[in-house]
Amino acid sequence: MQFGIFSVSDVTTDPVTGHTPDDTERVRSMLTIARHADEAGLDVFATGEHHNPPFVASSPTTMLGYLAGVTRNITLSTATTLITTNDPVRLAEEYAMLQVVSGGRMDLMMGRGNTGPVYPWFGKDIRQGIPLAIENYALLRRLWTEDVVDWQGKFRTPLQGFTSTPRPLDGVPPFVWHGSIRSPEIAEQAAYYGDGFLHNNIFWPLSHTKQMVTYYRQRFEHYGHGRADQAIVGLGGQVFVRKNSQDAVAEFRPYFDDAPVYGHGPSMEDFTRETPLTVGSPQQVIDRYGAFVDEVGYYQRQMFLIDHAGLPLKTVLEQIDILADEIVPELRRIVEAKRPADDVPLNPPTHAERVATALRAGSLGAAHVGGTEDRWTGLRAEEGDPRNLEPTAGRPFGL
Repeated sequence: MQFGIFSVSDVTTDPVTGHTPDDTERVRSMLTIARHADEAGLDVFATGEHHNPPFVASSPTTMLGYLAGVTRNITLSTATTLITTNDPVRLAEEYAMLQVVSGGRMDLMMGRGNTGPVYPWFGKDIRQGIPLAIENYALLRRLWTEDVVDWQGKFRTPLQGFTSTPRPLDGVPPFVWHGSIRSPEIAEQAAYYGDGFLHNNIFWPLSHTKQMVTYYRQRFEHYGHGRADQAIVGLGGQVFVRKNSQDAVAEFRPYFDDAPVYGHGPSMEDFTRETPLTVGSPQQVIDRYGAFVDEVGYYQRQMFLIDHAGLPLKTVLEQIDILADEIVPELRRIVEAKRPADDVPLNPPTHAERVATALRAGSLGAAHVGGTEDRWTGLRAEEGDPRNLEPTAGRPFGL
């Protein structure tokens, strides 16, 4: 199982110190957080996409492209890519470029977001949210898998003889997740294509998560992609951890009480009881998250929200260290021991694994065969300095 962190990129006043970061400080903090997560050994960093205050992550591929040059191992992803309001042509181009720049060390999650006004800002009708998600993603897939596309749909101008560039790395598109909290149509979409499904259940009880994941698994099997337990599933989560649970509760309470997303509502005690938010000791996090697999089946990715509500950067970096050093190794051991069979995927597929699958299926043209041996596969930054980018040893191409 992969373990990672995601950011919603909120700009929130620290209720303890009164400090409010400006947009520049918040963006730079996110970059520091992602690099620290890579250094600590976490598996994934994901950024959301928002186009309104108090959020700053309006350009995920810009941020992730920079991070591709200054990180080594971590998978770079999105907590939401707005499939409803972005042009599928731009999504095809931008994420194929990110795939090439990162050497395939990326994936992305489609979503509709949680901000209603974003639809008219981009000339869309929120009442068409689900149809937009379905049509736009169908076009996006064609732009990645077909060299020349003719297209006519309901929501954008037609395309005639259009080729999206750059083409996907090694002829294989990025792995795609579909994120939804409450819409079975999106779980159906993920299952239809054999893509991943991530239920970011940070505000929902586990019973609801189980219902959505079970539906996705059943439909994944229905469409012939494999058994239900072989479907690729991810979950969201939230934690705040200190050595002693009493210290964690006391430190986090003012941040919870004033948080823009759930402050001034249910008490922290009620919220932690009804949702995955866990405020306590490392063992409490291990015990709680280690039991999720018993409810939803073995799943491949667990993401944590840890940098919101005005928490200071120093505190967030400490949370990453606790996760990486004290929680993830034990949690991984517990969860992976519950994997029901060897043919149930341990993790989401890597780019190399997807290329190998395509080769076995005969779905890559001759131009792409051997691509993983001959092509640029990634960037390496010495001492974290983007000026020192070098090609991976033995690779013929540089920047």
